[in-house]
Amino acid sequence: MRHPLSTRSLVLLLTAVLMVSFILSVSSGRVPIRFSDMIRMASNFFQNPEGALMSKDLVFLWVRLPRCLMAVLAGSSLAVTGAVYQALFRNPLVSPDILGVSAGCTFGAALGLVLPFNSMYLVHFLSFGFGLMAVALSMGLARVISIKPVIILVLAGMVVMSFFNALLMVVKYFSDPYDELPSIIYWVMGSLSRITWDNVLVLAPFAAAGIFLFILLGFRLNILSMGDIQARSLGMNPSFFRVILIAASSFMVAVCVATCGQIAWIGLVIPHLARTLAGPEHERMIPVSALLGGIFLLLADSLARTLSSAEIPVGIITALTGAPVFAWFMFRNRSSGWI
Repeated sequence: MRHPLSTRSLVLLLTAVLMVSFILSVSSGRVPIRFSDMIRMASNFFQNPEGALMSKDLVFLWVRLPRCLMAVLAGSSLAVTGAVYQALFRNPLVSPDILGVSAGCTFGAALGLVLPFNSMYLVHFLSFGFGLMAVALSMGLARVISIKPVIILVLAGMVVMSFFNALLMVVKYFSDPYDELPSIIYWVMGSLSRITWDNVLVLAPFAAAGIFLFILLGFRLNILSMGDIQARSLGMNPSFFRVILIAASSFMVAVCVATCGQIAWIGLVIPHLARTLAGPEHERMIPVSALLGGIFLLLADSLARTLSSAEIPVGIITALTGAPVFAWFMFRNRSSGWI
């Protein structure tokens, strides 16, 4: 299938759309901020970072700007990991939570919210730790069984995901229904309302390194998506590269979920949109997925902040928009062998 736009043209176009979306997202909210005000605030801050700031400056520099940057980073990370998982497991219905990482992260966050003397640092630490533990359990279980590696890995992920979902229900059952339970439910729905510059600085290097690694290994992903037999016939060790790619992807997802909660559908829908625009070659699809994921979560977060006086969890927005888009993809590609 030939595509009318070259990779460079498509990336430049989506980069421009991402920049416009970023400006619109920063400017929208209960406190509207004009583009000229953004330039002035940024200039004043760099000239005198210790100077007194007005309320609008504080909203821009310490609330809106890190939140929008996190939306770009998290959306890009989830979209790219979704594309990698779909290639590794050769399944268009696979998403980044297939190995239980999201379920493990959510259980860890819920446990941190109900423990005495809880803090957001403890919540993030437990969420991240249990997310990685879930992936390790999935891969360990698949290695013990080791009949058909890809199929068994998916089934092991489903077992681990069900186990951590059951643990989450136990935590919900014993939590305080007036204080702790609403916090757990809000975390499960996903939100960017508590993002700080510390969160951005933690995710940014992992997101950049992961996306660069996936672009670098794009040709390897193309080979892995054809199956292990074809990969071995071309002199490639599929097990080695699968472990590297799964570890890097799961690490990125764990950091995202530990920071933002569960944000569904991005890792499932965005890779299909990128595949439609850029084709199946992962050298083209990975950067396009990253840009589309950032745009999608930016716009979703803007809607979450502006649709009502009370902020809506962004996971609700992504689910409400992602499900119809995925249904449209199914209808559009119903006779093309897409699924």
